[in-house]
Amino acid sequence: MVLQLELSISEIESYERVASRVRRSILEMITGSGASHIGTSFSMVELLVVLYESVLDIEPDDVEKPDRDWFLLSKGHGCAALDAVLAEFGFIPSEWLDDFYQNGSYLFGHATHKTTPGIEVSTGSLGHGLPMATGMALAANRTGRKNRIFTMLCDGECDEGSVWEAALFAGHHQLDNMITIIDYNKIQSLGRTADVLDLEPFADKWESFGWDVISIDRHDVKAVHEALIMVPSSSGKPLCVIAHTIKGKGVSFMENNVLWHYRTPDQNEYEAAMAELK
Repeated sequence: MVLQLELSISEIESYERVASRVRRSILEMITGSGASHIGTSFSMVELLVVLYESVLDIEPDDVEKPDRDWFLLSKGHGCAALDAVLAEFGFIPSEWLDDFYQNGSYLFGHATHKTTPGIEVSTGSLGHGLPMATGMALAANRTGRKNRIFTMLCDGECDEGSVWEAALFAGHHQLDNMITIIDYNKIQSLGRTADVLDLEPFADKWESFGWDVISIDRHDVKAVHEALIMVPSSSGKPLCVIAHTIKGKGVSFMENNVLWHYRTPDQNEYEAAMAELK
């Protein structure tokens, strides 16, 4: 895989068009199924689009090649976004999205590897993704394999002690083949992260555990691309990318609104949201 270091203006615009399509797919999936987690799905769209467009070394026609990059969606409740991106990039048929979270569907309400090509592990119980990733990264290092292990966490998930145990482990073992992306949208299931359990100073915590840390602003695909394209950023250190995102990004009445962690759009809300996304 040849990594492209810089994006042109036309490429940035193309990424943004893909992100808009993905958000429309998510809206249709969640509304049609009566599911939830639209806010957390919208907040990570640009992160996923950049990963699958230009960073991850994994191909739809060979999802199990031994030297591939691994991507673990630890925040598995946001799997509507991952499913929509997998369909966008040819890993699964787009028709599968129509049956999201329905009886008999291949696509469940949390990320499930048994039925969905391109999903490496089943996730959704928060705090599990990073520990699994550290084991994969350590195994790759000790066996001389070139796999890079990418993991996406949500900020509320970082309330879990298992996250910090894994972070300490990765820093101690100098797992520089490991990249953790945190969707830091500042809202978790029942309130603002700062009110439920404040994470700040967030970057300092990761650095003190032996990680390199890059903070990127909101939903700038150029900034996301620049942060993720050069891995490792330092020899002997895992990388943490803290992405300052907006929960519900793309739809004005969903943005920064805790209501949209669990709420399903009704028909009027669906139409209003789709009008904004178009």
